[in-house]
Amino acid sequence: MRDKIWYSFPIQLLLLHLRKNLSLVLIWVVLMGVILEYFGVMLGIPFLFLDPEYLHQVSWVSFFLMGVGFAVLTMAFHMSTYIMDGRHFPFLAVLNRPFIHYCVNNGIIPLIFYLVYTVRFIGFQLDNNLDNDWDALYYFLGFAAGGVITYTVIFGYFALTNKDFFVLFAGTVDKRLRKVRLTRANVMSQYKELKTNKYKVLYYLKINLRPEKIRPDISRFEGTKLLRVFDQNHLNLFIIQVILILFVLFLGFFKENPYLQLPAAMSSTLLFAILIMLVGAVSFWLRKWSTFAVFTFLILANYFSNFSFLNRPHEAYGLDYSVPPVTYSLAHMDSLLTPELITKDRDHVMKILDNWKAKFPEEKKPKLVMVAASGGGQRAALWTVKVLQEIYKIEDGEVLKHTELFTGASGGVLGEAFFREVYLRSLTDPEVDPLDEKYLHQISADNLNPIIFTLLVNDLLIRNQYYHYNGHKYLKDRGYAFESQLNQNTEGVMDKPISAYREPEFSGKIPLLPLTTLITNDGRKLVISPHSMSFFGTAMLGKFRSDEKKQTIDFLRFFENHDSGNLRFLSALRMSATFPFITPNIELPTHPVMKTMDTGLSDNFGIQDALRFMYVFQSWINENTGGVVLITIRDSEKITEIAPSFPPRIFEKVFTPLKNIYSNWDNIQTIQNEVLFNYMAESMPFDLERIEFEYAPEKVQAEELTETQETMQRASLNWRLTAREKKSILESVYTLKNQSSLQRLEELFTKNQAILADSIQ
Repeated sequence: MRDKIWYSFPIQLLLLHLRKNLSLVLIWVVLMGVILEYFGVMLGIPFLFLDPEYLHQVSWVSFFLMGVGFAVLTMAFHMSTYIMDGRHFPFLAVLNRPFIHYCVNNGIIPLIFYLVYTVRFIGFQLDNNLDNDWDALYYFLGFAAGGVITYTVIFGYFALTNKDFFVLFAGTVDKRLRKVRLTRANVMSQYKELKTNKYKVLYYLKINLRPEKIRPDISRFEGTKLLRVFDQNHLNLFIIQVILILFVLFLGFFKENPYLQLPAAMSSTLLFAILIMLVGAVSFWLRKWSTFAVFTFLILANYFSNFSFLNRPHEAYGLDYSVPPVTYSLAHMDSLLTPELITKDRDHVMKILDNWKAKFPEEKKPKLVMVAASGGGQRAALWTVKVLQEIYKIEDGEVLKHTELFTGASGGVLGEAFFREVYLRSLTDPEVDPLDEKYLHQISADNLNPIIFTLLVNDLLIRNQYYHYNGHKYLKDRGYAFESQLNQNTEGVMDKPISAYREPEFSGKIPLLPLTTLITNDGRKLVISPHSMSFFGTAMLGKFRSDEKKQTIDFLRFFENHDSGNLRFLSALRMSATFPFITPNIELPTHPVMKTMDTGLSDNFGIQDALRFMYVFQSWINENTGGVVLITIRDSEKITEIAPSFPPRIFEKVFTPLKNIYSNWDNIQTIQNEVLFNYMAESMPFDLERIEFEYAPEKVQAEELTETQETMQRASLNWRLTAREKKSILESVYTLKNQSSLQRLEELFTKNQAILADSIQ
């Protein structure tokens, strides 16, 4: 009995993979770690598999597509390992439908994965606020249907085309194989390996899953003819691989069709499937030279990757790249940051502040409100819009009337920009209600599927499709996919150049919103606004210090010859929210090339920009306002309990330093901001008050603000949110701290409104 199990074909295949094909096994291990939420939880990767979206909803179809994706990945695993190792088991050649028998016996690893995935996704869905628990079963049936149909099609093809030994050599059906020169060239080398084969198999599973003993007289068949059976199988597998790759290329031509934008997790499985197939193909065709060939390819690819044909730029839409690039040098930066230009920009912004103050009675000094919203992907965007809606409820938008500056990073800025646009439209269109819940749905709609799909069918290949904007032509990439999807989600309200906001900002109708992005070349900030703001680039206030390192670059003036005012506002938002690897770093027309990324690395909370603005205009604020109220919208808790520590394991010792840098970056910036704020609060000649809002799902649970005792899980850092994550974000506004902050704003501006009303009378 022991030999029957140990020397069974499934067990021997498993041992072979662990010895020889560990890289392919690791793909399954990584996927299983993702499903079990050991990897990628902070980025929300597991939820892409456990709660996939298609056409902006989790549905039977989305799980059907996941079933198709996993089936394709599984078949890629079977096909590649069969190509590489099928020859070690010559008894397959005399079986009816040899490849299908191989798949049945090679199913231990995929079966374990399927069982784990099924248990996890059903448990996740039952805990995901479904309208009916039976929906989980409905989704599972969709997943199963996708897999069954895919397996049926592929196995049906092999059942019709793959011949066993007796059929193949009963006639002349192998004529086409004689034309495949490279395949037949491998026969002799494989035959030599076959003669020294040491893989012992006594039993195998038939298609009906019943064990069957290996025929003992397999040795009487000619080895070269046995291998020809495998070659014929390999040819059919190669055809399937080519069809899949051509299918992906075909999808690339229609990537903007929403019906062809696959769930992000399915796109990932297709990518893994292609990689597995390439491993199998290289191993089969090149055999002992495969490792050398792979390293040679990587070296050559790295060498040629900076050639213009392969290294095509990721551009900012609206800029004119046809004119000569601007010189990016210290001398040129100094020429644009002279005392005269700084004074000119300060005077211009003071006119904007005067226009803002003109909205209020002259007899009293109004409070000046600034809002700083932290980054954090889509969770920060949704949280920012929710908080701004709650603030807007106070005295019918009174707080927003007093607000003259929005700052922040990444998702927080995206939320501010969207709400600001809705507010602007409400001033002239009574049907636009900034409190409408549809805006919460729009800002939280999936924006990840088109990015990952475009990465698969476009960016990993040679990009050759163009986007036309205001008379200029740009190559499409996943950055374009991000902007396009965001534009669709928000019904096109922000699809305009940055210059479109010049008049509304100048007249004081809406707050200023200087978008900042980090310049990767030197760590400076690029400030994007329809108004030049060179004063952000230096700490000078009436004094000029030539030895001071310039801290920012004014985008409008620096790229004036490249039509900077025509920069697409959505591109400016993307530049401020460029998450590494998800959206590409934008390259600007300078020499050397200037590249930008998410400004959250420098100031994720936007507080530094708000305090700098406050510092520059302190005299005007002191003379014309009743003080400043700084509202901070954080996507994390500022003060948290110290987490327990345990003796680290070996792997943890390796990765803990990097983990500590990442996890403490939020705390480091918070402490720096506390120092700056306290200094400003003590040194400014006017009253400065800070009111904080925090996204803290743990407090929602701890304070029992929900009707049920379900665990409020923190939303992931992603451009896609699950229903459970959205709920945790929206309900965080009801924590005691956030309610206390709203109450304080009511006290300030209800009282302030009453004072202003008395002054008018």
